[in-house]
Amino acid sequence: MRINHMLLLLPIMMVLSSCSSNDSNGGGQIDYDQTKKMVVDILKTDDGKKAIQDIMSDDNLKEKLVMDQKVVSDTIEKTLTSDKAVAFWKKTYSDPKFAQGVAKYMRSENEKILKDLMNDPSYRAMMIEVFKEPEIQKEMADALKSKAYREHVQKVISETLDSPLFKAKMQEFLIKAAEDAKAQAEAKSSKSSGS
Repeated sequence: MRINHMLLLLPIMMVLSSCSSNDSNGGGQIDYDQTKKMVVDILKTDDGKKAIQDIMSDDNLKEKLVMDQKVVSDTIEKTLTSDKAVAFWKKTYSDPKFAQGVAKYMRSENEKILKDLMNDPSYRAMMIEVFKEPEIQKEMADALKSKAYREHVQKVISETLDSPLFKAKMQEFLIKAAEDAKAQAEAKSSKSSGS
């Protein structure tokens, strides 16, 4: 109730302040700067802040401020699917730096989502059920037997074998295997010579 009185007093105070400035100036002009300063000062007080908070928490006001979701979704859809938007996105994605940045972000987000899903027991159970379906199993078997898939696997293997990282790891593995074999041979020979 007190806040409502405050809000009603605000316009009255503005009128009174404008009247007093008219008398002091002798003219018919309202001193805008003084009125603005007074209103700002009032709003900065604890009562002023509380009045604004109460107004913003009013359910009727919230309903008027919140836009209709259908209007928002329709506007976004029209904006994103318009010819200008399509041209804009084509031009933007043609920039390699932008496309790379988006791809990196999407990849990390997708990985995060997949990891979360894989830790979710209900999702895992659903995936197991999906893979148990005979139709899915048949489609996967057909896909794995296809020429295109075999060519893809060959290409991946070939790229992996040509990768400097893979070559370095293989070299480390072979050196370690040779050292282990040598150590075993030395251990065997010292055992046989000791007995």
